Amino acid sequence: MAPASPGGGWDQTSRVLQRTLQTDGLARNVQVFNVEGAGGTIGLGQLARETDDALVMTMGLVMVGAVLTNDSSTTLADVTPIARLTGESEILVVPADSPYESMADFVEAWAADPRGQPVAGGSAGGSDQILAGLVAQATGVDPRQVNYIAYSGGGESLAALLGNQVAIGISGIGEYAEQVRSGDLKALAVSGTERSDQLPDVPTLMEQDIDVELVNWRGLMARPGMSDDARDDLVRLITDAHDTEEWAGVLDTNGWDDEFLTGEDYAEFLRSEDERVRVVLTNLGLVP
Repeated sequence: MAPASPGGGWDQTSRVLQRTLQTDGLARNVQVFNVEGAGGTIGLGQLARETDDALVMTMGLVMVGAVLTNDSSTTLADVTPIARLTGESEILVVPADSPYESMADFVEAWAADPRGQPVAGGSAGGSDQILAGLVAQATGVDPRQVNYIAYSGGGESLAALLGNQVAIGISGIGEYAEQVRSGDLKALAVSGTERSDQLPDVPTLMEQDIDVELVNWRGLMARPGMSDDARDDLVRLITDAHDTEEWAGVLDTNGWDDEFLTGEDYAEFLRSEDERVRVVLTNLGLVP
């Protein structure tokens, strides 16, 4: 299950995993279907009612926020963790003719007039807004004053940037990399622990003395109440897929980081992400 519309990150991850499993003969018949709505929480609710041990759902950091902002009756604690798969750094960009040449330039203007510096990104409560909140906290800007404008897709936020309708934009590196290379946008920072191979000249936030690291990760969950053996079978299958040359090629082609994690380590990671995201979204005024 990809709990979002076709073409997005969860759908793309689902389909390349499908291809890997089938190409390497790890599974004969892998089907992908989409369940759209509410940041993935519609699909999460459906997963919680499933009885099929063979079903896995792709999800990620955006869903952690969506559970909170949508006040979802089903949470990630109600389903079974299988594996964290990938990570992708976010990038912060400004229009080509923006006066800002560094994060220090932008933060100075942001601190002086937070509401006057519109920030473009994806869905409310998602990874883009979470990063905006973390950067605000780290630089002394009141998170509740952040003028965040949520767009339904990278194309809409790109148009806003190219039209100088916003001061800065946040998205996955892949969304804006081409425009940065062409000079249509200027990149101020990436959010990962290291610089991106796609845009190696762009410094990290940490390099610019902003104590923030964030990776938009994606992973897999399964139905609740499954036996240990059934869970272990799924973990083994996904581990075998992860270890293939096909999957290594997927990571390279898409510029994704290998963030593979399973078992209790993954479950503990999910708990820590829930705590971190809850604090940020509370500070932003999105959850009580």
